Amino acid sequence: MSTDSNRDLDLLLDEIREEVWATRQFTGRPALDERVLEALREVPRHSFVPDESHHRAYGNYPLPIGHGQTISQPYIVALMTDLIQPRPEDVVLEVGTGSGYQAAVLSRLVKQVYSVEIVEELAREAGARLQRMGYANVEVRTGNGRLGWPQHAPYDAILVAAAASRIPPALIEQLKPGGTLVIPVGSPHAAQDLLVLKKNARGQAEENNVLPVAFVPLTGTAED
Repeated sequence: MSTDSNRDLDLLLDEIREEVWATRQFTGRPALDERVLEALREVPRHSFVPDESHHRAYGNYPLPIGHGQTISQPYIVALMTDLIQPRPEDVVLEVGTGSGYQAAVLSRLVKQVYSVEIVEELAREAGARLQRMGYANVEVRTGNGRLGWPQHAPYDAILVAAAASRIPPALIEQLKPGGTLVIPVGSPHAAQDLLVLKKNARGQAEENNVLPVAFVPLTGTAED
């Protein structure tokens, strides 16, 4: 990255740390795992946004990537990543690949990432981008994220980057006992909460609301 990009990235990481501290009463996290912040440092966000947005790539806000979709705010990417408590041996499902940025961050922290994107063009572009940039432990496919990716289940963690009115049952089913699912829940363009679901060793699910958020809607139906 250029000197300017490195400076902007340093400022972004400082801003994320400050926002994490400011929202600690909601999240229960006064600080994030430094491994998560280091993963954000390693992944060049400007490579995952359209050319016309390169100059804004290291701002702490979402950016449009086409097809009515966005690349998430870096603070939210960092928080959601931290909430699944990623481990090097984990296999993670991501729903909503978008440009591939969240998957790239996850790839620095876990063994394997499987990512599902319903918009075919975005899935194709993200898959090619991730392969070209050397993120070999990420696999992307076009599909209905509400149905997950059962061929590789169960997952140690599932991260959903779009809002659903309720947690899709298929995703809960594909979560490993002891695993964590992070998903925004609520109506499109209305109140949404970032929700953490943990499945205990007996397969019972426990939910916890973390933070008010705003995400694009999760599309597709449970019957597709």
